[in-house]
Amino acid sequence: MCTVRIVVARSTSTHTLPTMEYASMAVTQLSPRTGQQYTIAFGDYTAVITQQGAGLRRLTWQGNDVVVPFGADDVPTCMRGQLLVPFPNRIEGGEYTFEGQTYELPIDEHERNNAIHGYGYRHFWTLERLTTSAVTLCWRTPNLAGYPFDVLVHVAYELDEDGLHVQVHAQNHGGEDAPWALAIHPWIANGGDAYGDAIDELNAQCTLELPARTHVTINQNLIPTGTEPVDGTAYDYREPKALSAQPIDDAWTDLEHDAGGTVTAVFTRIDGIRVRITGDESITSYQVCDASGFPEPIHPCGVAIEPQTAYANAFNTGIDLITIAPGESSTTNMLIGVVR
Repeated sequence: MCTVRIVVARSTSTHTLPTMEYASMAVTQLSPRTGQQYTIAFGDYTAVITQQGAGLRRLTWQGNDVVVPFGADDVPTCMRGQLLVPFPNRIEGGEYTFEGQTYELPIDEHERNNAIHGYGYRHFWTLERLTTSAVTLCWRTPNLAGYPFDVLVHVAYELDEDGLHVQVHAQNHGGEDAPWALAIHPWIANGGDAYGDAIDELNAQCTLELPARTHVTINQNLIPTGTEPVDGTAYDYREPKALSAQPIDDAWTDLEHDAGGTVTAVFTRIDGIRVRITGDESITSYQVCDASGFPEPIHPCGVAIEPQTAYANAFNTGIDLITIAPGESSTTNMLIGVVR
C-alpha cells in the first residue's frame, strides 16, 4: 500500500481560509505510468496495448517476443511500439507551411533542431472497444499552435491467425484542410539476448527483404535531400540481405505493392523466425533503424522497421503528404506477424 501524506501549513495572515490539520489518504493502487494496459490474445499471439499513446508494449508469438517490449512503468525509449501521428519522423527546424500558413512546433530533437514524431504518443487515449482479441482507442488532436487542426484519430488493434492488424482512421472535424501523415514504430526483436553495442553483432546476422526501388538521401540532421535508385548500391534490399552495413537509419520509398495493394517487408531473425511488416496502398515508405551507436542503456535488441504514409519532412516538402478535407477521413491498414 502506498500512503500519501498531505500537509497544510498554518498561516498567520488574517485573509486565509480556515486552517486544516494534517490529513492522510491511503492509495490502494496506482495505475501504471503508461496508463491502463489492454491485453488481447488469439491463438499463438498475445499483445499488450497501452493507454498512453495507444502504444504496442508487447507482442508475442508462441511465447517469443516479436517486438522489443518495455515495462508498463517505463519510458518507451527509442519510440518502441509508438504510433506516430499526426506526423512521423522529422520536421526540419520545427516549422512548416501548409496552404499559405506557417506553423511552429516544439523542438524535440535538440541536437538536430527538429520536431519529431508528432503528438499522439504523449497523450492518454480513450478506450472505445475491448474484446478478447481486439481493442480500439481514440484521441482528438488538442488545439495547439503548431497543429490547430481538429482531427479525431481511432486506432484498432486486432489479433488473428495472421498476426496483429493495425488500422488507423483519421477524420477531420474542423472547417479547414488538415495535413496528415503517420507511421508505426515497432522494434522487431532480433531473437537474441544482448546489451548495448553487442546487439549490433546480432543485428548483422539478421536479414531484411524490402521491396523498394528508391533510397532517400539525407543531410547531417537526417532531413531528406533527395532520392536515388537502389540498383547496384548497398541500399538494395529487394532480395533478402544481411543488415551488416551499420549504422542504418534510412528511408526507402517507391515501394512495390502487390496486385492487392499490399507491400511487405520481411525481417529474418537469428533464430530463423521471419516477421513481416505490411501496409496497404497508403504506405509509401519504410524507415529502418538499427540503433547502432545509440547509448548502450537504451539500445533496443532488434531493428525498427516502420511503415510510413510519408517520410521525413513531408509537412514541408509535401511529398506523399495526405490532406484531409473538412468532414473527410483517411484510413491506413498495417500488419505485424510471423511468416509461417
